[in-house]
Amino acid sequence: MNKVAIVGTGQTKFSKNEGNVEKLLFESSNNCIQSVNDCNLNNIDGVLVSTNNNSKYLGAILSESMGIQPKISHSIEHLCSSGTNAVISAYAYISSGLSDIVLVSGAESATNPGQVLEWDKSRGEFEHPIYWGSMLTKSHKRKFQTTEEELAIVSAKNHKQAMDNPFAYSNEPRTILEVMNSKQITDDLRILDCSRSCSGGASILLASEEKARTLSDQPIWITGIGQKTTSASFTKNILEDIKSTRLAADSAYKMSKIESKNIDVAEVHDAFSVCELMAISELGITSNDKSGEFVRELFNTENRMINPRGGLIGAGHPLGATGISQTIEITNQLQGKSDRRQISNAETGLVHNMSAAGTSSSIMVLEN
Repeated sequence: MNKVAIVGTGQTKFSKNEGNVEKLLFESSNNCIQSVNDCNLNNIDGVLVSTNNNSKYLGAILSESMGIQPKISHSIEHLCSSGTNAVISAYAYISSGLSDIVLVSGAESATNPGQVLEWDKSRGEFEHPIYWGSMLTKSHKRKFQTTEEELAIVSAKNHKQAMDNPFAYSNEPRTILEVMNSKQITDDLRILDCSRSCSGGASILLASEEKARTLSDQPIWITGIGQKTTSASFTKNILEDIKSTRLAADSAYKMSKIESKNIDVAEVHDAFSVCELMAISELGITSNDKSGEFVRELFNTENRMINPRGGLIGAGHPLGATGISQTIEITNQLQGKSDRRQISNAETGLVHNMSAAGTSSSIMVLEN
């Protein structure tokens, strides 16, 4: 298998304004190409688009707007983890030798209709993600005695970290008390426990080892990948854990030949506050019964190891762009280019992206 590196990145500001998906794809892709050393567009032989938007033929549309004529071009949709799945697909094309250089671009509009999985009739009237988020929260509080304050700390931490992210949806600080006093949406979730749908785009350029050396002075290598889908219907899942994340993480660690203790910085999928607590447990960074205490310590010591860009809660959640934006953050961290968000001496990073109450998870390990 060929080694695969990330050699270029670009993104747009995430915002609440309605966005044009084609324009967002072009803007972030153009920013990405501009970040690369003398990239010849004729050498890009793959263009993959990640979105839940209903627009058609976006791979070809983006290719034409960028002046690229790729061998491989198509869209990838997998709800919230579409972006990471698109990156992993590009990795597969390059590692197998089918491509040398692939552009991956994700975008979403704030008005995107793709949040609800209409197929899953088991959800009944509770079709919106807020309901499974509430069920996960209730279950976690019951089993692990998770407190309202511990959940609020997740949100307060991520909003604070988003203040130093120029691309974030929210640059407003939120105190723990503000989170706890914010509008009640369900019995167990407040408005500031939730990530926000928004408009935004993010793009990365991946290359084989031979090409990477010419395109970047600091290529970042994808050394481990794990994916797992346990179901589509969240009612088939055990609400006390995220099995797909645990299994995907095990695969990624095994492939990269590392352990969870080797992770210096991680972007995890905090669609709701409880998701961060569950994710860091399934990833082996801490345990479920210690997850609230772990995040409290990060907050008190201003340690940005988890979600340095502000997570989905602080940075926003434009579905098709989210996993790519997470990957860009870890890439920048390993290159030492994250400014005030920078983790000292970061050498190994992890990206965790999931869909639909954790029924599907994708993990990547990145190293410099």
